[in-house]
Amino acid sequence: MEVTKELLDNAAWRKAKRSGDSGDCIEVAPLPGGHVGIRDTEHPEQAPYVVRESVWKAFVEGAKSGEFDF
Repeated sequence: MEVTKELLDNAAWRKAKRSGDSGDCIEVAPLPGGHVGIRDTEHPEQAPYVVRESVWKAFVEGAKSGEFDF
């Protein structure tokens, strides 16, 4: 999958409802080909990370189960 600027500009970016007005957030967007874009809410102009959907799901499950020490 080639990630183009147009694809990213038109992606359906969203952030967690619980993040409120804080700028310390990430936004995610589903992308074609089973990928997910991840970007910094404070710097949406920077290139996002793009990972396979399975990687994103594993991260979310790990975060929910307390796997990470934030």
